[in-house]
Amino acid sequence: AVLSIFTQMLGAKTVVEIGTGAGISGLWLLDGMRDDGVLTTIDTEPEHQRAAKEAFRSGGIAPSRTRLINGWALDVLPRLADDTYDLVFIDASPVDQLHFVQESVRLLRPGGVLVLHNALLGGRVPDSTQRDATTVAVRAAARAIAEDERLTTVLLPLGDGLICASRS
Repeated sequence: AVLSIFTQMLGAKTVVEIGTGAGISGLWLLDGMRDDGVLTTIDTEPEHQRAAKEAFRSGGIAPSRTRLINGWALDVLPRLADDTYDLVFIDASPVDQLHFVQESVRLLRPGGVLVLHNALLGGRVPDSTQRDATTVAVRAAARAIAEDERLTTVLLPLGDGLICASRS
């Protein structure tokens, strides 16, 4: 529900989701978006895209409100326009989060919001003894967000953690 609240508060018309999954997050994002809003959702797995398409159809979402892109986000994101998106939601490979963050900030319009899912990794991120590649990668993404002077950031300890950052 928090994703719906974010898109509703922003009056979001343009949203990017990195990691489509089964479409559940996409449904929440669309729920709060303007009626003329479009969700661009990116995933490498065709079966995820099929499941999401069915979830959107079952949820009564018009096909014109979604743009499902099958591809590697690091290949797709550079082709999206700078400074035009109201919200970018990152819910994909934690190992690549730093790269996703770097591309996502560029996409956000001033006042746009970046949301990073799995920011706590079940408590591993704040535990300095955890040094596996995934945990180190999420820490690097969180640090990049916190150190970016264009962003005002907060960590929400919901579920597995959400880092939310507003672009100035």
